[in-house]
Amino acid sequence: MTKLTFILVSLMVAASQAFVPASQIRSTAFVAQQTPSALKAEDTYWEGEYPPSKVLGPIMSKMPSGVLGMLSLTFLTVCAYSCFQTSLLQQEPGAVASGAWVKWYYVLGSFGGPLAWGTHVACWIQRKNGM
Repeated sequence: MTKLTFILVSLMVAASQAFVPASQIRSTAFVAQQTPSALKAEDTYWEGEYPPSKVLGPIMSKMPSGVLGMLSLTFLTVCAYSCFQTSLLQQEPGAVASGAWVKWYYVLGSFGGPLAWGTHVACWIQRKNGM
């Protein structure tokens, strides 16, 4: 019982640390570690209608907009197919009550929606930048 109490108290202390205000005193080692990420944030700032390609990261910034557009369409198709197949499985008798309509590959395919949106935005950025 004491091990369980120790674990519960440790979890409570760890969770309460999330609500403690951050210390205003910073060591020089902490500031030195934060400097490169601060420079990276300044590098991704832009003015105008669309950002530069470098905001897409090292891989997507080199991809042409046509490839990103096809990836977006592929992700959207996978998401739509997964949603359609899931709706067919839900219509089977007793599937909702038993949970038989939940298939891992359709859940995985449903992540295609956000991926399609992200690659669509990346395609738009690359097209505006002439790639």
